[in-house]
Amino acid sequence: MSQPAAWTTSKPTAVIVLADGTVIEGAGCGRVGAAPAEICFNTAITGYQEILTDPSYAGQIVAFTFPHIGNVGANDEDIETVDMANQAGVVGAVFKTDITDPSNYRAHAHLNDWLAARGIIAMCKVDTRALTVLIREKGLANAVIAHDPNGEFDLAALREQAADWPGLEGADLAKTVTTAGQQGWDETPWRHEAGYGHVGEPRFRVVAIDFGIKRNILRLLASLGCEVTIVPASASADEVLALKPDGIFLSNGPGDPAATGQYAVATIRELLKTDIPIFGICLGHQILALALGAKTVKMHQGHHGANHPVRDDTTGKVEIVSMNHGFAVDRATLPGGVEETHVSLFDGSNCGLRVTGKPVFSVQHHPEASPGPQDSHYLFERFVDLMREREKAATT
Repeated sequence: MSQPAAWTTSKPTAVIVLADGTVIEGAGCGRVGAAPAEICFNTAITGYQEILTDPSYAGQIVAFTFPHIGNVGANDEDIETVDMANQAGVVGAVFKTDITDPSNYRAHAHLNDWLAARGIIAMCKVDTRALTVLIREKGLANAVIAHDPNGEFDLAALREQAADWPGLEGADLAKTVTTAGQQGWDETPWRHEAGYGHVGEPRFRVVAIDFGIKRNILRLLASLGCEVTIVPASASADEVLALKPDGIFLSNGPGDPAATGQYAVATIRELLKTDIPIFGICLGHQILALALGAKTVKMHQGHHGANHPVRDDTTGKVEIVSMNHGFAVDRATLPGGVEETHVSLFDGSNCGLRVTGKPVFSVQHHPEASPGPQDSHYLFERFVDLMREREKAATT
């Protein structure tokens, strides 16, 4: 595909208008239209398609600090949304340069066409370094991203829309991205020249509560012999236990954990009364902390990237991990019997916990994203080991 003519003109065909009135101009791409969202920056240099299809980004505009986006095109294999037809997720995307033409044997589409098909408003020719500094200094901002090929914008109306948008604090977004009903999963990770595989003879039954789950989480569970059943975020404890799980997984997802937790916290508290191993990631980590009696807080700029150093205090090892969250567990509110296990070496924020004497643990980062590249895959093995230990205890 050739670049849209608008990309070669000097007239702005896209704008971002912040709630404080700041206007950022650029060239439009992707879907035509306008939408409010919270704007954040992501420092990853690879994986743009995975980022743009991660349900955890619902309600957000992602500004990529890496300047060259589009070089591997887009394909159906790198989508992280479990429901291929579900367009819920990132609202907009911001790039420094024109979208790069694809140059990869796996590319099925030009990124611009793919963005338009998925309903993502995007803009390029933006000084993303200056935008990153602005977010770093002033914090995550409410904004409206707009794309009009004719370059006609009512800036006053867009400014008012950005100012009136309620933001992510108090927003329950998991219900917008969760599965509509129970579904099974048996796909295993991708291999060169072989593609995705399928689990042969599963050893353990895992119920995954879907707050916005990513495909590669499910693949890694399947690769370790888990037969996974995905259930909606609103599933009750009775519904989960009726599936007779050997383990329970609490997924990542978007929005304010305190809002989402209004229905999930009660479920998790009931599940904590059992001896079934529980493993949570990202939003699942935060909701688990709420169920245990801790609190969560909104972060100044959040953590979004694939180069974050996190220390596992249970091993003393430092891992390079992928992060995507604008809320964090307040370590000062962790109750007795709950230990902090991981900490961010960027800002010292909480990145993991475990319950003393119970097979329950969680992490804030994304161990399935492989930025290290596999520094954190042991966490899935830890979960399986807990299921194996429970099985062994039941037979002795």
